[in-house]
Amino acid sequence: MTVKAYGAHAADKSLEPLDITRRAPGAHDVQIDIAFCGVCHSDLHTVRSEWAGTLYPCVPGHEIVGRVSAVGEHIHGFRVDDLVGVGCMVDSCRHCADCEAGLENYCDTMVGTYNGPTADAPGHTLGGYSQQVVVHEHFVLRIRHAEDQLAAVAPLPLLCAGITTWSPLRHWKAGPGKRVGVVGIGGLGHMGLKLARALGAHVVAFTTSESKRTEATALGAHEVVVSRDRAAMAEHAKSLDLIVNTVAAPHDLDAFLSLLKRDGTMVLVGAPATPHPSPQVFNLIMKRRALAGSMIGGIPETQEMLDFCAEHGIVADIEMIRADEINAAYERMLEGDVKYRFVIDNATLAV
Repeated sequence: MTVKAYGAHAADKSLEPLDITRRAPGAHDVQIDIAFCGVCHSDLHTVRSEWAGTLYPCVPGHEIVGRVSAVGEHIHGFRVDDLVGVGCMVDSCRHCADCEAGLENYCDTMVGTYNGPTADAPGHTLGGYSQQVVVHEHFVLRIRHAEDQLAAVAPLPLLCAGITTWSPLRHWKAGPGKRVGVVGIGGLGHMGLKLARALGAHVVAFTTSESKRTEATALGAHEVVVSRDRAAMAEHAKSLDLIVNTVAAPHDLDAFLSLLKRDGTMVLVGAPATPHPSPQVFNLIMKRRALAGSMIGGIPETQEMLDFCAEHGIVADIEMIRADEINAAYERMLEGDVKYRFVIDNATLAV
């Protein structure tokens, strides 16, 4: 089936309207009419070949929500008209140790929702800046939020929003009695604040901007620290169990590592185009601190996060855009001019 999409033909080209082909649903496939698609900084990195290996034409988008419009003959868990989501994975080997542990995101052959290998034309996956997608049932997520929250759910299950912060919060056991720092108040960070607060942790937000103090508090922070204020940073030395660092630009990691207690961990979830300066080894070994990384979450963990968010009324803060506004949205993302996620109204693809 031919559907409308938005994508780019080269790294130095703007995104433009495209016609793409979607396969007919196989026996275990779910066909989804996409209602909304979140816009992730990873989309921009990929489209502009800031990360190696972009295949063109590139149709980004791995924050997909919509309605089931058809199911394969062996599908029993989904029905037509169900509200569903798709994250940044559409396949994996499904038999390695990672997949069997429900951590398909770490599978060596995980297939991304866009720019991943597929037998479908044009030979690589095409993402959610499109009218429709067909996905194996294993990688389809059930949405239990109210329908009028659907657009704001789009960034939740996927890269650079809910699951990217939920996974480290759960893995490092954020909750009552734990002090959790969140560095950066953007698409990732604003969800990290909401989720850490809902999990019961004491939450400290770190921002470079004094102007974000009020909004960080509204998002769930108990305390807000301007990281450029050395005295304020010093007051929080050796006070945190966990830091989730969402900043996607190179910066001094030592300033934040010093805030960890003994055995504390700082988890990097932001992915800068160039490396961070190397941290000082003594900042790690003197307090047995750890510097770690985390990448989204597996399908069971993502469904857990979605259900938790539905139960607690948590959605992303979004700005809706038309499909033909995507290039301007990319430029605004580079300027930090969004609170906190752009979401495409995919109905505008047909206009």
